[in-house]
Amino acid sequence: MSWQAYVDSNLVGTGKVAKAAILGQAGGVWAASPGYTLSTEEQSAIVKAFSNPAATQTSGVRLAGQKFFTLQVNDRSIYGKKAADGCVVVKTKQAVIVAEYVAPTQAGEATTVVEGLADYLIGAGY
Repeated sequence: MSWQAYVDSNLVGTGKVAKAAILGQAGGVWAASPGYTLSTEEQSAIVKAFSNPAATQTSGVRLAGQKFFTLQVNDRSIYGKKAADGCVVVKTKQAVIVAEYVAPTQAGEATTVVEGLADYLIGAGY
């Protein structure tokens, strides 16, 4: 399966994720929703966010020009909120999955989808 198919089918295709991207930890966008553009600076900051959870908790994350307040950060996942919408960012062995959801989707619904794909990719060596 192509990386784009993971974004289209396993993330956005579920109806629980509005837009998403898969980034390589070494850099670059492997796949993204149409029109969902993360700047080079945003990509770098997302990958680095896992190495300094305290700073990420304080400063939040910026995705496609939108700032999300950080609700929780650990060595695998970042959960953010912006009004009724939110984001789920999950690190695998080689990639970082970035997903945004919009109301009425609840955080738990989107988190289950994104974390599930991350578990699958980790199991596949990615």
